[in-house]
Order: sequence, then structure tokens, then C-alpha cells
Amino acid sequence: MEEWKDCSLGDIITFQRGHDLPMTNVVHGEFPIAGSNGIIGYHDKYTTKAPSITIGRSGTIGNPKYYDKDFWAHNTTLYVKEFKGVDPKYIYYLFKTIDFTIHNSGSAVPTLNRNYLHPIEVKIPPLYKQLQIAKILGAIDDKIDLNLQMNNNLELMAQSQFKHDFVDGIDPDNLPKGWKHTYLGDCINTISKTHKFPKSNVIFLNTSDILDGFVLHSNYSEVESLPGQAKKSIQKFDILYSEIRPMNKRFAYVNFNADDYVVSTKLMVLRPKTDIDSIFFYFILTRPWIISELQNQAEARSGTFPQITFDQIKEISFLLPDRKFLNDFIEKVLIPNYELIYSNSNEIKYLTSLRDYLLPKLVSGEITTSEIAIIEQAL
Repeated sequence: MEEWKDCSLGDIITFQRGHDLPMTNVVHGEFPIAGSNGIIGYHDKYTTKAPSITIGRSGTIGNPKYYDKDFWAHNTTLYVKEFKGVDPKYIYYLFKTIDFTIHNSGSAVPTLNRNYLHPIEVKIPPLYKQLQIAKILGAIDDKIDLNLQMNNNLELMAQSQFKHDFVDGIDPDNLPKGWKHTYLGDCINTISKTHKFPKSNVIFLNTSDILDGFVLHSNYSEVESLPGQAKKSIQKFDILYSEIRPMNKRFAYVNFNADDYVVSTKLMVLRPKTDIDSIFFYFILTRPWIISELQNQAEARSGTFPQITFDQIKEISFLLPDRKFLNDFIEKVLIPNYELIYSNSNEIKYLTSLRDYLLPKLVSGEITTSEIAIIEQAL
């Protein structure tokens, strides 16, 4: 730590409040509009030269975002107007270690005042070490972003292939031999099998524990501590689909052994009636137009929350091709694509965990220069 120096944020950067931009004044262009949670649109003018960093100023506070192209800093943000001899990317990672919420100066609406932030005391390494640290953390973030982009491309490829095979060039009134219009209710069931709790510890999944295809944790809990809705048993290849607000994408595909899992009664457990691979029905249920239709039906229902039941799902109609055509689509498109998506996602989890472990240690100086060099080589 002998090379590090004590200073205040105001010694190394200058914050500036963002700028008003009513939506009626937005002219679509190339420059991102940076809001408190990230990009909220695009404009034909910019306020801030890159590189720069924003943090949420109003509503959502903190939440640093790094921008490597010029952008419009919205008035819900504070942005770095000036870097004083420091590396911008390093400062971004430094910001991620600061709890800005404790500097909230608002009452009803959380608010940050830049004058309260400039005096925050920090320790800063010399520039060469800032660059080293930013390079390591940036390399991890780049790998995470690459995997996210790959997953997005794989999903788009599957969707494009589905449109090509099942929509374009198909006359709905003159279907090929073996093709038919059918309903999901003819192909899948909702399963409500009560978990027997043979073990004292299980993994409980509530609606908030799944998102856009993935199960978010595998943490064990004692059976005695579980809430009353922890009742349903699941198995490998089931589809989990939340009854609440379909647009929130609280759904997942169970691609693992699930003997130790129990799920909430607010999650539908969907399983094929036939020998058609369940990944196909998962794909159907997660198409944007299906989600939108289910959301509309949920909102039309009277009740505390926008909610659906299996009655809405079973009425979803779709085109079912002959078995050979369907199996080709599943085996050549869906299965390999989803295998890559899940593999990439597992790597994202590992890289995120690695970054979150290294970040505070690197920024605090806990990791030595020689250790930093070893980490650089490993990446």
C-alpha cells in the first residue's frame, strides 16, 4: 500500500448533474441517452464526451455505468465531467465499491447531491497500477459481454429458423402432409405433484428465483424454514412458468437433475403429454408474441396481480409439423443452440463470481503487484 495515496473523490474527478431532456424533445439519433439505470433511448445530440461514467442521481441512486462513446447524460444522473490524472475505467470500478446510497440527500425520492460526494475519502494507486487493475476487470467484463451477445445471437438464430421453417412459405390453408394446427393443451399438461421431502434440506424456487430461462440459485434450505407455498416437485426437462405477470419472464427450463428441488405453487410445472422433446414447447412458450398475448390476458383478469392459469396456456395455437421435420428442427437447431446458451451462461456465472471476488480486493490494494501480474497472465 506504500504507493497508494489518500485523497477525496473531488481530488480525482468532478461530478456534474445531468441535463433535462423531455421525451417530446428527443430526436432519434446515434447518441445514447444515459438514465439512472442505463440507456433509456437515443438522441441526435450529446452532452458528454467519452469516456465517462454516470451514477444514478434521482430515484435509483448509485449504479455506475461506463460509456465509451459520446452520450446525453439525463438529469436523473450525475456524470464525471473531468478526470484529474486518473484512468476512467479504473474509476468506474472504484465507483462499484462505493455505497452511494448512504449519501442520499432526498426524502420521499432518493437523491444524490454531487457536493456530498466530492468529499468521500478513497485510496488511489499510481496510474500504472490503475491501468493494470482496469485491464484485468475489463477483460472479465468483456468475456461476460461476449457470452451474453453469443446467447442473444443463438436465440435470434433459432427464432429466425423457426420463422423460416414454420411460417414463411407455409400456406395455412394447404398444409404439407402430416402437418396440423393444434393447441398446447393437446401437447402438454400442468403437473402438481406434492414433494415428499425425503431429506431435511431442499432447494426452494419461488417465482423470483427463475428468470428468462434460468434458475438463479441452487442454495439449500431447511425444510422447517420453507414458506407454505413450497409444495411442488419437479423433474429434469420440466418447464417452469410463473402465473404472475408473464412479461417479467419468470420462466425456466429444467436441464438438470431436480430431485432436491421444490417449487412454489405460483409456478406452473409443465410437462409434455407425448414423446416430443419439451425444449420445443419451452421455445413456443417463450416467443415474444406468446408472452405478449399471455400478459394481455393476465391484465384483463380481475384480481390483485395480473395473473394467468393453465387455461390460457392450453388455448395457445400453433402449427405442428410432421414428426421428421419437427425432430430435425429440435435436434439440429434447438438442442445445440440451448446447450451452447446454457454452457455460456454457466461461464457467465463463474466469471461474474470471479469479478465480484477480485473487484474489492484489487481496488483496495489487498492484492499485490506480483499477484496482479499472475492474474493478468491467467486471463
